[in-house]
Amino acid sequence: MKLKMIAVSVALALSNPVLAADEALDEVVVTAPQSSAPLTVKTDPKKPRQPVPAHDGADYLKTIPGFSVIRKGGTDGDPVLRGMAGSRLNILLDGEQIFGGCGGRMDPPTAYVFPGSYDQITVLKGPQTVLYGAGNSAGTVLFERSIDRDAQIGTHGQASLMLGSFGRNDEMLSATTGSEKYYVRADATRSHANDYQDGGGVAVHSSYTRWSGNAALGWTPDDATRMEVTLAKSDGEAAYADRAVDGSKFARDNFGAKFEKRNLGGTLEAVEAQVYYNYVDHVMDIYTLRSGDPSSMMAAMNPDRKTTGGRAVGTLQLAGDSQLKLGLDTQNNVHTNRMGAAPGYMGDYTLKARSKDAEFKNLGVFGEWHQDVGDTRRVIAGLRADSWQATDFRTMIMRGMTTVMNPTANQTRKETLASGFVRYEQDNSATHTWYVGAGRTARAPDYWELFNKESLTTASAFNTSSEKTTQLDVGMNYRAGDLSGSVSAFYSKITDFNLIQSNVMKGMTAVTVTRNVDATTYGAETGVTYALLDNWKVDGSLAYVHGSNDTDGTALGQMPPLEVRFGLNYDDKEWSFGALLRAVAAQDRVAVNQGNIAGQDIAATSGFGVFSLNGGWHANKAFKVSAGVDNMFNKSYAEHISRAGAMVTGYTQTTRVNEMGRNLWLKGDFVF
Repeated sequence: MKLKMIAVSVALALSNPVLAADEALDEVVVTAPQSSAPLTVKTDPKKPRQPVPAHDGADYLKTIPGFSVIRKGGTDGDPVLRGMAGSRLNILLDGEQIFGGCGGRMDPPTAYVFPGSYDQITVLKGPQTVLYGAGNSAGTVLFERSIDRDAQIGTHGQASLMLGSFGRNDEMLSATTGSEKYYVRADATRSHANDYQDGGGVAVHSSYTRWSGNAALGWTPDDATRMEVTLAKSDGEAAYADRAVDGSKFARDNFGAKFEKRNLGGTLEAVEAQVYYNYVDHVMDIYTLRSGDPSSMMAAMNPDRKTTGGRAVGTLQLAGDSQLKLGLDTQNNVHTNRMGAAPGYMGDYTLKARSKDAEFKNLGVFGEWHQDVGDTRRVIAGLRADSWQATDFRTMIMRGMTTVMNPTANQTRKETLASGFVRYEQDNSATHTWYVGAGRTARAPDYWELFNKESLTTASAFNTSSEKTTQLDVGMNYRAGDLSGSVSAFYSKITDFNLIQSNVMKGMTAVTVTRNVDATTYGAETGVTYALLDNWKVDGSLAYVHGSNDTDGTALGQMPPLEVRFGLNYDDKEWSFGALLRAVAAQDRVAVNQGNIAGQDIAATSGFGVFSLNGGWHANKAFKVSAGVDNMFNKSYAEHISRAGAMVTGYTQTTRVNEMGRNLWLKGDFVF
């Protein structure tokens, strides 16, 4: 493989020195972040990590055991947790929901996430919370920014620059200035990469350029009060190796406002509220990043999605060690589309009116209760009810190259969806905590299941049943001396699972349909770290999931295979070194042409192993340089769940979109 670029990075910024030493310049994340509480994983997206993720949310999540990514190109893959993808995984950006516009799932919510501009990623596994929206059967991911009133005084920040193979370069700047009563924060990111090559030297149509900007103005009159107004804007373009079009626009405009009041002193301990507006304007075309005829009537497609919402929560401190959070949230989103030729040609898509095809509304009320039972035991439980509705505005539906009448035109569906959970946790001495929880959640079908597919019997899937998941979660977190670790396991029964099946023949036309089946999934994730000597430690993680389509008596599609990671790390606070071996088993339990809204099974896959190395130097508390080589032995491989490679002019078509070959990178971080 020809390496196009190897470079050294530098970074400049302003920041708090204590923050720099303790948080910003920690060791490289190699195997996986540790579970911090039952069913909870937290990680700092500003830390360097191996392998180097693409500049989007999905690739950062891939470093957490249980997560996989459906590869489509160099960026914007779909995250998968415990074999579940799409709206089974709630993604929130500072408490806000965002939905993509592409009918082909080119822009999942994580495509609009720029992790370097956030302070923390929190993963809540399974249906074990009701605080963050409906339908979280797989889990919830929170991308969060934090403001500490003590740390907001003065001017501080962080900047980083990473350069590497295949023209990769990432820049990030985060700065805050303020006093006791106000603060201003600004974050900016940019990332670019050329087409990468796989381990066999085959070029993959995968280049991208993405940028984002965020600003926040806050007022903190006292330690218990905060008001904040936020603005965000981002855009970019990305090449795709799995389809006939690329993404030439990923524009997002955002406005949000928050209010928090804590330590009220009575039964009502705290209140918080927020409102937000997200607008996504997406363009996919055949001419910007590849050879195509811009005058074609189908040269470009321009969907958009407008999402508005809000949330209010009150925290009540009841008698004894009992706390109750009561709240409501609301969300409305509208999807429109238009298509045509490139600007300047007859049929210019930008001159056409948008056609509204779908609208969703949801109002949820919820309560989550936390009860301490003595000093070492506690019970957490929650209930949630959502009033959901969807309206189908389509009059015609595309089937192949023709259109047919929509049998559900102007229909509105309304449902009340109930969810709840209960979990028991117990601390056994100061070393470990074990837990068991049961949860049930109802998930309404999303845009891609209702509006972008057919049913087995009609041209519309608008009447597909909602999905009901009942799940048992058990696990333990352990920390004593030189050894720490966690294990979590689950067993899930899913009624009316929304299965996506491609290549279904209707007459002479092959279509993709949504149909309901019953399914069973189970699996586990575990991670362990052991300190060998003062500066040496070993760690490892394992993730396994098994899925069955009970209705058809077959495997459930798009289940990632067993994955194990082993790491060896050295860190003496000045120099660091890390080695990572990622081993993935073969997967022969497949359901060809079946899966989820992001992809369907192609065939069985063989296993593979990938070895990577990294090193780092702390010049002082404020400056660190990290370097590494991912896929050191230049292995040619693809993830089992990745999309099929498309025929792109000038590129070799592959069975799946292959992963990157040997990748050398260096990254600099500086704070003071």
